[in-house]
Amino acid sequence: MITLYTWNTPNGRKISVALEEMELPYTVKVVDITKGQQFDPEFLKFSPNNRIPAIIDDEGPDGQPIGIFESGAILLYLAEKTSRFMPKDLRGRVVVWEWLMWQMGGFGPMPGQYHHFLTRPEGPARDYGLERYGSETKRLYGVLDKRLAGRDFVATEGEPSIADFAILGWAWRHERHLGSLDPFPAVAAWYARMMARPAVARGMEVALA
Repeated sequence: MITLYTWNTPNGRKISVALEEMELPYTVKVVDITKGQQFDPEFLKFSPNNRIPAIIDDEGPDGQPIGIFESGAILLYLAEKTSRFMPKDLRGRVVVWEWLMWQMGGFGPMPGQYHHFLTRPEGPARDYGLERYGSETKRLYGVLDKRLAGRDFVATEGEPSIADFAILGWAWRHERHLGSLDPFPAVAAWYARMMARPAVARGMEVALA
């Protein structure tokens, strides 16, 4: 059994979606980051960066438990564990790795910073932050839109990959940092396609209270 330590954030939703898509049994352990529960010493034993999500898999390598932190590492682990949502050939895997790293390095940190500055008091610092991170977020949506033109999924054909699950976590919050997906029609079509998947719907509805 896998225990998912999570909260209602884009990074948390990546993993609940992946677990549902992979049909893995799991339980949810709520880590309420608004109450500082991510700093609990027991949580820090396997998530030393005091961030969610994290997992403990009781049936890890060689049948021994394993704890994993960082959403990208978790997705790679789950793909390896199940042999699903990751191409078998190296060339195909490289494309998934590229888009997973693209999400981890940009399409997450940039809208995340935009969300941060939305909460700041009115003033020059807030204005600068919204302009800086808003512009970069829109640029990244443009990159994604070009990639998805004529494609059903970001890095694979026929079915999504863990890169789609990673990117979807942040696209899920598009209304907050972008408003509308209308300027990015290929992203909008992909988003609708992904959200229509029953397993994605279940992963987005995981109870966290």
